[in-house]
Amino acid sequence: MAKPFLKWAGGKRQLITTIEGVLPKNIEELDTYIEPFIGGGALLFHFLEKNQFKNWHISDINPELILCYKRIKDSVKLVNTALNKLISEYPTDNESRATFFYEIRSQWNSNLDIENMSKKKQCERVAQTIFLNKTCFNGLFRLNRKGEFNVPTGKYVNPSFPSNKDLIAVSKALSNVKIHLGAYDSAIDWIEGETLVYFDPPYRPLSKTSSFVSYSKGDFNDEDQNNLAEFCNTLDDRNVKFILSNSDPKNTVPDDDFFDDLYSNFTIQRVHAGRAINSNPEKRGKITELLVRNY
Repeated sequence: MAKPFLKWAGGKRQLITTIEGVLPKNIEELDTYIEPFIGGGALLFHFLEKNQFKNWHISDINPELILCYKRIKDSVKLVNTALNKLISEYPTDNESRATFFYEIRSQWNSNLDIENMSKKKQCERVAQTIFLNKTCFNGLFRLNRKGEFNVPTGKYVNPSFPSNKDLIAVSKALSNVKIHLGAYDSAIDWIEGETLVYFDPPYRPLSKTSSFVSYSKGDFNDEDQNNLAEFCNTLDDRNVKFILSNSDPKNTVPDDDFFDDLYSNFTIQRVHAGRAINSNPEKRGKITELLVRNY
């Protein structure tokens, strides 16, 4: 079974069962699945395993993430070769590991022009991205406004690198998936037959100190959340089914009705989910998140 090859903030593996419970009753009759904000792709791989749809589209505005999906799909052997080389060169002691990590991070940041790289160089970069993701602090993927990876090294004894078989499984699973670099509203062009769209945008921060939305060079602010809600209205007008997940502001501000007002025309469900990433272990307990749907 194919599974996410990157650790991604807000990954949906823990919510799959909950999301399964709110899928359209006529799910077997739907033709097309679209997932902007693809991230780690936990729900995508779950549906792919079940061969749930005929047509598949994923997208993101993060070019590095989309490059990973594209090159693993069409050049998995080159990616595996490059990743195996990095893993074999990874030292065993912490001090040497930190030095090696920052060397790879520096190489990654030294050339951000991925479009003009050869396919072999792109595959090497994908391997570096996976390596950095699996060895950096808390497994984050975070870029500064220059597009540079700026997460410090982690201290894992046994980093969870994907195996050759893991990435080959991902490559096979993606064989019929169309992969796009672009914003979520491009999804309007991919609707074909009965369609389900799943939105997992960067979550609205629960507090100023918890803000983490820089998966790409830009941030996703309240104006963006409003624009996304408008796009959901557009899909609803076209009888396209959608599910959307986001943070629940009421965890920290009980009278914050931001999303309740924004999606008042749709079904809003509060579900329990553990925090996947938090620098404070004491704050990794259960909180509620939102699932919004138009059916």
